[in-house]
Amino acid sequence: MRVALFSDHFYPELGGIQDSILASATELGARGHAVAIVAPAASPRDYARAGLAVAEPDLGPTVTVHRQFALPAPGSTGQSRLALPTGRRWRQLAAFRPDVIHSHSFLGLGLEAMVAARRLGVPLVGTNHWAAGAISHYAPFARDAVAGACWRALAGYYNRCTWVSAPSRATLRDMRAHGLRRPGAVVSNPIDTARFRPPVPGERAAAKARLGLGNATVLFAGRLGPEKRIDVLLRALPALRRRVPGAELVLAGHGTARPALAALAGELGIATAVRFVGTLSHDALAEMCRAADVFAIASTSESQSMVLLQAMSAGLPLVGARDGPLAERITPETGVLAEPGDAEAFADALATLLQRPDLRARMGEQATRAVAGLGVPAVTDVWQDVYDRARRGDALSLPSNWSPSCA
Repeated sequence: MRVALFSDHFYPELGGIQDSILASATELGARGHAVAIVAPAASPRDYARAGLAVAEPDLGPTVTVHRQFALPAPGSTGQSRLALPTGRRWRQLAAFRPDVIHSHSFLGLGLEAMVAARRLGVPLVGTNHWAAGAISHYAPFARDAVAGACWRALAGYYNRCTWVSAPSRATLRDMRAHGLRRPGAVVSNPIDTARFRPPVPGERAAAKARLGLGNATVLFAGRLGPEKRIDVLLRALPALRRRVPGAELVLAGHGTARPALAALAGELGIATAVRFVGTLSHDALAEMCRAADVFAIASTSESQSMVLLQAMSAGLPLVGARDGPLAERITPETGVLAEPGDAEAFADALATLLQRPDLRARMGEQATRAVAGLGVPAVTDVWQDVYDRARRGDALSLPSNWSPSCA
């Protein structure tokens, strides 16, 4: 099978969309399928922001990356690029002869994917990774109106696809509420469960010693952008430290909000209890997960949160905002929910877990079990089935090998 993947967000930019595409393309290639990835061209500065050498990732001999001219665009990573649609890029795929096109974006290259599918006469599968809140957060005013317009634009684009997926029930529900009519289902982003695994006995203590972490470490990883509401975690830390004196917050990632977050930590008098460790490789992030005690996320702009799944796979209990996609994963068995934006509620939830090692252990075990079916091979099985049905022109409802663990 020959599959073309289009995305406006790709390596070296930091994010779950990028990780999902890299993992799926590599697995499809390892199975003998030919994959062409159409993505924006990145600048040397984009690689430098992530601490990476300027080179394409090694995805295997049957996976090729086709970079498109793109302009710098606003975004919290400082790496975002926008490829202006020309309606002509489909010609680059004519020789590749894709059986199916999978669009991971509704922006410039998403529009190119739509044109390519029509010109080449192949089915277009679409995945929406975006929550409108993430986009509207950057609007200077009328954010609710901007969010509504974004959702309607999303639905309008994905109504032109043969089949549509979203990584969470909440995201797919919001798309339907704003006009999505095409058939589709929830398909999770894939996790490297072999890399993000729970620590064996004694490994957490050893990892803490190597990384210089204490015995009450709260971890957040991801873009350091205003939409992630990391400020809520910082504001929770003083109250948390009054109950758990050694509590510390580790922030892994990079982004435009870092200076403001560092300044806020100073204002709150907690600068020595907050560690900015920068963007970590997957191996380093997995080790950090095994060294930490709790994973916390205050964002209300997630479509699923890849790093949340990775933390779960690594056996971390969770504290997160009571928001649709997060609430699907953070259950009473795996963690504690707090009201969005409520720093005191986050402090209470974190203190509850940090003061109860037995509870943390139990929730961590349940978290790992909850995502055990979301490994890269299992999720790729779903996509392989979707692609095969689409190219044959079969009716697409749920894949034949559908499992509740994929939802």
